[in-house]
Amino acid sequence: MIDLSVIVPAAGEPDAGLAVGRVARAVAALGCRAEIFCITPDARLAGLPPEAAVTLVPPTGPGYGAALATGFARARGTWVLTVDADILDVSRVVPDVWARRHDAEVVIGSRYIDGGSVEMPWWRQIGSRLLNGIFGRGLSLGVRDMSSGVRLCRRAVLEAAGPLPDGLDALQTMLVRVYAEGWRVLEVPFVYRADPRGTSHARAQRFATDYARTFWRLWKLRNSIECADYDARAHDSAIPLQRYWQRERHRHVTELIDGQGPVLDVGCGSSRIIGALPAGSVAVDVLLRKLRYARRFGRPRVQASGFALPFPDESFPCVLCSQVIEHVPKESPILAELVRTLAPGGRLVLGTPDYANWEWVVTEKLYGFFAPGAYADEHIAHYTRAELIARFEALGFTHEATRYILRGELILAFRKGTAS
Repeated sequence: MIDLSVIVPAAGEPDAGLAVGRVARAVAALGCRAEIFCITPDARLAGLPPEAAVTLVPPTGPGYGAALATGFARARGTWVLTVDADILDVSRVVPDVWARRHDAEVVIGSRYIDGGSVEMPWWRQIGSRLLNGIFGRGLSLGVRDMSSGVRLCRRAVLEAAGPLPDGLDALQTMLVRVYAEGWRVLEVPFVYRADPRGTSHARAQRFATDYARTFWRLWKLRNSIECADYDARAHDSAIPLQRYWQRERHRHVTELIDGQGPVLDVGCGSSRIIGALPAGSVAVDVLLRKLRYARRFGRPRVQASGFALPFPDESFPCVLCSQVIEHVPKESPILAELVRTLAPGGRLVLGTPDYANWEWVVTEKLYGFFAPGAYADEHIAHYTRAELIARFEALGFTHEATRYILRGELILAFRKGTAS
């Protein structure tokens, strides 16, 4: 079994043999079972130490991303490390990223966090920082060094990321897809000192060109409901209305579940409400990427459908289902499952848009216009306050509270009748 696969893109490097030798020595010092692939069109590398077990692999196409894809296809290790060939101080960064491998699924050697630094001309440093700042802000990734070529990734994460573009935008594409699937990304300080004859001196220009070509596509993915942290990010959205709406929802829901005991949160998504659930609570969602992201909230998580919750009857004193029922047909068993898992005398907190109010109808139309393909298009079941109250009162529930967000989003609290 291979622990680590190392990929060194080296096309065009004048001293590729010496560079790969530096990487091989740094990897050997880790003491793990490793394989090293040098992606180069050359059949032999001058200066490569004879003891270095390195496989030379011709790239399948031109470009940095194509070189990475070539190496990824050959990798067999649990972890995959990419290292640019012109980095001089690999003996420092390789053990640093390897030591943090259990803290995230992607570990980046970063020049632009505390402890990191660069040695390059001032004009290159300004350009690099500017590009990383603009692109990092534009995608809200929270990564300071998006163009770093030093990355340690779980191979399973790379497989999930899918095919990459051929250019340097492969670096950003991989990060956005990793975030979209809820994986963790960590930056560790990296002191960057490059061989002045290496090819990375032209990276800033290629980075900007390649990235501009794919920015819109990546921005749409990053801001779509497909992204694992969609709900959590909305809490701090730059859009005032979205930020207000999310925070009001958080306030209302947490007030209504307060003091009710352990909560079953059905359809939890990646909402920060998960972090406010009391001890003994469980968060449930059908989407694994949402639950993967929700690890940071420190609550038990279960992947399951709201149509068939894997919990015994009457097992929770409080059941929460916020912004879920409008996404499934009314004839689905989700409401029956909420009732089944709620203990007698327990509280049900249910959130959904109120289609009886013109405020929501207008809001949804505006949302659909400005964000086509987002949640508005997925609301296939339209409920009203009167309809839901009548339905649950017929089941022996008592309506205890009604909350609204701008007269659009409805949040109801019901008390389940006690057994006779």
